[in-house]
Amino acid sequence: MAAGEGFDLVVAGCGVAGLSAAVAAAEQGARVVVLERAPQAERGGQSRYTEAYLRMKSESEVTDDFETHLAENGALPYADPDLAPEVARPMADRAGHARALSMIDPDVVQEFANQAGPTIAWLKTMGVRFDFLPTQFLTKSQPRLLPVGGGAALVEALARRAEALGVAFRYETTAQKLIQDEEGRVTGLVARQAGRMLRFHGPVTLACGGFEGDAEMSTRYLGPRSSFLRTICKGGLFNRGEGIRMALDIGAAPSGDFGSYHAEPIDPRSSIAEPSVFLFPYGILVNKEGRRFVDEAPGTVDATYERVTRRIYDQRDGIAWVILDARHREIPNWRLGLRTDQPPIEGESIEALARAIGLPEAALVETVAGYNAACVPGDWKPLQLDGLATQGLMPRKSNWATPLVTGPFHAYPIISANVFTFGGVRVDGKARVLDTGGDPIPGLYAAGEVVGMYYGTYTGATSVLKGLVFGKLAGADAATARRNL
Repeated sequence: MAAGEGFDLVVAGCGVAGLSAAVAAAEQGARVVVLERAPQAERGGQSRYTEAYLRMKSESEVTDDFETHLAENGALPYADPDLAPEVARPMADRAGHARALSMIDPDVVQEFANQAGPTIAWLKTMGVRFDFLPTQFLTKSQPRLLPVGGGAALVEALARRAEALGVAFRYETTAQKLIQDEEGRVTGLVARQAGRMLRFHGPVTLACGGFEGDAEMSTRYLGPRSSFLRTICKGGLFNRGEGIRMALDIGAAPSGDFGSYHAEPIDPRSSIAEPSVFLFPYGILVNKEGRRFVDEAPGTVDATYERVTRRIYDQRDGIAWVILDARHREIPNWRLGLRTDQPPIEGESIEALARAIGLPEAALVETVAGYNAACVPGDWKPLQLDGLATQGLMPRKSNWATPLVTGPFHAYPIISANVFTFGGVRVDGKARVLDTGGDPIPGLYAAGEVVGMYYGTYTGATSVLKGLVFGKLAGADAATARRNL
C-alpha cells in the first residue's frame, strides 16, 4: 500500500453534508480532499435527487415546533425518567451511565436550530436561491422552505465553490477503515479505488450516508422484511454504511434507532426518484386480502404519512393499494399529492377494479360497502382537517371520510421506501464524534445520515438541513483545530 496523500481534512462522502464540510474548511485555508464512491456524473448521492425541503418558516428561522419535535423523537420512547435531568447537565457533570446515551443532547438540538439560518445565508453567498414553493402535500402542519432546483442545486453550488477553493476530489473511491495513532487520534483513512487500497492522511469527516443501500446491514438492523423496502432514489444505493461501521469499530457511541428508518409511500411500478403517492387520505387503503388495516387520515398528511406507511410495510409482502373514486379529481391541485409517473389502475366498478388489481373481488366489495356505510353526512373540506370521520368502523377513518360511489374507480399500489436509516453515531454541537464515554474522538467528525438523531417519527424536512448544518460545523471546527495545532 502506498504511503498516501496528506490533507488538513479528509471528507468521506460528496452529498450536501460532505460538500458543506469541505467548503467550510477550505474557506479557512485548509487543504481538503473529498472521497466519493460514485463517478463524477453521479456525485451527490441522495442529495442530488431530493427536493430538499427544509423545516423553516423563513430563511433565518426554523419552524415553531422544530426543537420540540426533535427532542420528542430523539430518544428511546420509554427512557428512564431519571435520565432527563442528567442529560440536561453539562457532559462533564453527568453521571457515568448518562454520558453516552443513544439519544440526541438538548444542546445539540439547540445548536442545530441556531445554525440553520446562518447556514442558509452562507449558501446564498454561493448563488443558491430559496423560496416557499408548492410541496407535494395538499395539507401540511408546518411550512417548508426549499432551494430552487432542489438538492441538485445545492450539490452543484457547493461543488463549484469547493472546486474554486482548490478542494481535491477522488471519484469511485470508497472509504473503508479509519487510521489512528497510538493516542487514539484519527489521522486518516484507508480507501479502495479500482481494487487498490489507498491511504489519505488527516482529520476525517464521515459524511457517506446511512445503510439503506446495504442488504446485510438492513437485514441485521431492520430485519428480514427489509427485502420489501426500496431506496427512495438510485442515489441511496451508494449508502452502504461504511462510515457508521468504521466509527463504531473504533469506539464511537451509537445513536438513533438502528431498527428504524424514514418511511415514504411510493409506487413500486415507477423507476423515477421519489415516486410518492400522498393521496391516500382521500380514499381507503387495502392489503392483499382486500381489507382495510389503518386510519388513512389521522391528521395532515405531512405529519402522519410516515406512520401510515409503516403500517403498509407491515402488511403481507409489504404492499397495499389506495382505492379512490372519481371525486378525488375534484380536489384543487390534486396532482401535487401524486409524484409517480405511472397511471392509475382503473375500473368502472369496484368488482372490475378488484380484478384489475388482482385482489379478492368479494372481499374488496365488502370492504368498500362497509366503509361507505360508516360514512356520515358532513362538509367535506379536502384542503384542511375537516373531522369528517366514519362511525362504527374499525379502524376508524378520522378525516375526509366520504363514500366511494362515483366511477371510474382508481387504485395505486404503494410500498414503503427506505429514505434513510435512523441509526448512526453520536456527535456534539461541533459535529465531533463522541466515544462511549461521552468524549470527542480527536480528529473525527460526522455529518448527514452518519449521525444518528431520530427515534419513532422522523421530524420532517430536517435531514438535508442536518447534513448542511453539521457538515458546515465539522469543516469549520476541523479548520480551527488545524490552526491551533
